[in-house]
Amino acid sequence: MTGNPYPLGLRLAGRRVVVVGGGAVATRRVPALLDAGADVLLVAPELTPALRAHVDAGRLRWEPRRFAPDDLDGAWLVQVAVDDRLAAAAVSAAAAERRIFCVRADDRAAATAWTPAVTRHGPVTVAVLGGGDPRRAMSVRDAVRELLAARTGRPTTAEFGAGEPATAEQGAALESASVEPGAAGAPSVGRVALVGAGPGDPELITLKGWRLLTEADVVVADRLVPGLLLDELRPDVELVDASKIPYGPSRTQEEINRILVDRARAGKVVVRLKGGDPYVFGRGGEELLACAEAGVPVTVVPGVTSAISVPAAAGVPVTHRAVAHEFTVVSGHVAPDSPASLVRWESLAGLRGTLVILMGLKNLAAISATLVAHGRPAGTPAAVIQEGTTSGQRTLRSTLGTVAADVAAAGLRPPAIVVIGDVVGTLDT
Repeated sequence: MTGNPYPLGLRLAGRRVVVVGGGAVATRRVPALLDAGADVLLVAPELTPALRAHVDAGRLRWEPRRFAPDDLDGAWLVQVAVDDRLAAAAVSAAAAERRIFCVRADDRAAATAWTPAVTRHGPVTVAVLGGGDPRRAMSVRDAVRELLAARTGRPTTAEFGAGEPATAEQGAALESASVEPGAAGAPSVGRVALVGAGPGDPELITLKGWRLLTEADVVVADRLVPGLLLDELRPDVELVDASKIPYGPSRTQEEINRILVDRARAGKVVVRLKGGDPYVFGRGGEELLACAEAGVPVTVVPGVTSAISVPAAAGVPVTHRAVAHEFTVVSGHVAPDSPASLVRWESLAGLRGTLVILMGLKNLAAISATLVAHGRPAGTPAAVIQEGTTSGQRTLRSTLGTVAADVAAAGLRPPAIVVIGDVVGTLDT
């Protein structure tokens, strides 16, 4: 069958979309469907940790088994994200019988719909079809993105260079440990970029970080990175899901380090994409040192940290004139009474400024009780922001003495930021 594709913008809010497959391709495609408000049914025997996080958060429904034709009952669209051609063909046949458009990751020619290369710029979404050539579509998409950025007066990604390590100390470590690619007699070595993806809104990644994503051969992504960024990767990019689901399946840090080094040594451009900033409880320092010891060049791209941006998005400034002259950011993933805790909670209780707690929801009751026991007033204002800067953002305002109970009653879940201090409520009108 011949003919040019007919472009459409599908309004999928509240409409059933079936995704068959639970691997890397589905990990890249599902976030855009969720962003469109689709009622997503995921059918796959197993899922990546990133997809499991969407299931646990109640954003989609998962059937942990192989596809059955009646899975398409009531569906408006189906996306086949498996590399088994026979299985994909069976889904296509079932979709054709029901006159449901079918996207196929394994065979574009056999699909009845194509996913375009997409860029988003505020309310504007640009989708590019390249006549069946994904690289052509990506190239045009990137050019359009730069034009849109230029029209708003912001610098385009083309204006940035390759980048250097973030500090002189890191540069010295790399200089002593690595061989620059292309030097006479040097082996073919790729490079690694540690990129902070920001707090959740895909538009909050830096231009430099986005440019490096467009150059990547391999992307090693954490659970908290904006899913829409993964949807914009080239089709041939290897996506490694390094999600660390709290209290669930995870890759060890050693394995992540090994992947970064091995892919770079194979001559690949590797982006380690991390939520927030790579160095704010992100273990970016460990990854840089592992690469430096292996002789792999590293670029560090700071990210917008959730510790400041998420409270700001919820109307809570971490400092405010005549209210708070300091703010402290602390990890709450270890309970205050644990021998493994490195935080002096009794000292934090005596501070008058703002306390921002990351990864502290599980231990919030113990943390708040400890702060009150060491002198922080129970009536101190507190706020908890879940999934800040995203469409799923929820904000709860309370007091230090009651916040843990209020969070439990409201059913808030990670990822969430806790803010304690008089700045909570200063911008309320």
